[in-house]
Amino acid sequence: MYANKLSLYNLHRDILSRADRTRQFNVGGSLITTYTCRTRNKFGDNWSQYNYIAYVTKGKKIWHSNNGSFELKEGDCVFVRKGAYIIEHFFDSRFCFIIFFMPDEFICEVLKSKATPLQRAGQKFDPIIRIENNAFVQFFFQSMMPHFDAFQEPDPSLLELKFKELILTIANNPSNGELLSFFASLLQQPRSVSLQNVMEDNFSYNLKLEEFARLSSRSLSAFKRDFQKTYNVSPGKWLLEKRLNHGFHLITNVGKTVAEAAFESGFENPSHFSRAFRARFGNSPLSIKQQIAV
Repeated sequence: MYANKLSLYNLHRDILSRADRTRQFNVGGSLITTYTCRTRNKFGDNWSQYNYIAYVTKGKKIWHSNNGSFELKEGDCVFVRKGAYIIEHFFDSRFCFIIFFMPDEFICEVLKSKATPLQRAGQKFDPIIRIENNAFVQFFFQSMMPHFDAFQEPDPSLLELKFKELILTIANNPSNGELLSFFASLLQQPRSVSLQNVMEDNFSYNLKLEEFARLSSRSLSAFKRDFQKTYNVSPGKWLLEKRLNHGFHLITNVGKTVAEAAFESGFENPSHFSRAFRARFGNSPLSIKQQIAV
């Protein structure tokens, strides 16, 4: 699965850089919508510092995360929480989708304008939350297609209204219970809890500290300070311990190879993983795996 593993890339930044190849609209640098058909290697790692809503118009892909795998196919609409994923691509047909990036602050601003308050927030959410593809959702995305097909770009004020319309359309449907609960958590959740969720959901990906800081909506210095207060240890030490324990679990309980455990635990390569593993557990991961096999 990871023989052709790509380096982690920023999906938001990657789409911005493809302005000459994809039809996209940008409002203020963070609100971005695009209609694109993408083909890449079989597996690719990506991350985004923004949540996004994706509507698939053609093909299928599988988003793999620490919490499971999620297949997206034609007609599916999902809310993808900010963070990192391994995406599995299929080449029997092109994969085309409309994607809306939006930061937490914008989502909260729109939700506060909602006439009916959201119910109490939940505690745990899937990294990818399915949205009921009802007539209102279908109509919304159909209404976006003429903008992508037109030569002239819509006014930024109109685009901002479309972002708001999408959030309110989804939030007005009680069938989207998990997503509504997540929206409520954005309005109510303490920043310390938000930081913990970011770390627990993404520790096994090879993200830099600067990228963890962006995921938690902090500067690097604020991230390090808040992390120390929350965990009473530096981010680097916490990540190493967390990744090594995860790698140990993958080898001893899941049957992963050393290379698979290294990549799935966030290490740059198997050699780095093996050195750190031996220093932590007193034996190489290969030795541990061979002992279990006996």
